[in-house]
Amino acid sequence: MISSQSSFHFTTSTALDPSLKWASGKRWLVPEFSELWSKHQHRRLVEPFCGAAAITLGMRPDKALLNDINPHLMNFHRWLQCGLTIDIPMEYDEAFYYRSRDRFNQLANNGGVSSKEAASLFYYLNHTCFNGLCRFNRNGRFNVPFGKYKGVSYQREFAEYQQAYANWTLSAGDFLETAVEPDDFIYADPPYDGDESAFVGYAGIPFDWKDQVALARWLAQHPGPVVTSNAATERITALYRELGFTLTTRQVARAINSKGDGRSAVSEMLARRNL
Repeated sequence: MISSQSSFHFTTSTALDPSLKWASGKRWLVPEFSELWSKHQHRRLVEPFCGAAAITLGMRPDKALLNDINPHLMNFHRWLQCGLTIDIPMEYDEAFYYRSRDRFNQLANNGGVSSKEAASLFYYLNHTCFNGLCRFNRNGRFNVPFGKYKGVSYQREFAEYQQAYANWTLSAGDFLETAVEPDDFIYADPPYDGDESAFVGYAGIPFDWKDQVALARWLAQHPGPVVTSNAATERITALYRELGFTLTTRQVARAINSKGDGRSAVSEMLARRNL
């Protein structure tokens, strides 16, 4: 058992924190991943489920491929790459939040997904909604409620991210369609097995057991280094062991409950191959 509080000597001096809040994000994994990455920095780092891209931002590789099936998330990443400056109003106010959510959904449902306004609203909603959740209903409407905080500090300038993203490739689609090269280093952080929370369908598309199996087999076929995270359920650990992965598990606190004392620890697996 490895504690998520373990300390490591290797760090990335140019690391950036994610610009988005992301439920189940992997900022806590950056120190350990740095150790794994240290011998492979000549490779391209690929995240087929990039989320807020905590791992790639923590490593700051020369070459990277960020992919996610969520088009709204990838639009935000693309605007970071272009040089995002947010010039829309942002207020920590409940009524203002719901008006902004309605405007975002209007853009999303009327061809405005790729706009700067949509990217700016996505950032605002992410930092103002409940626990940074990203959830859409069956009609494709963002439906996360207002978050109760003491206050929110919003960022408007993202120049440091434009520099980091300069030579990175971005794509939006299913992990099976990700344009992976044989020498790439893949880090996969999919929706977790057995997770009945909103993450399973956060882009409006379910991720069930057949998808878990397809992902594990896809990763096992990759000739380059692979690291993946998942819940350490009995069937997930059995699946990855059968495919020749090296597994470690640890207890990780889940930041789902609105109150810190209601956040329980869960058993999480880190599977490695070709390292």
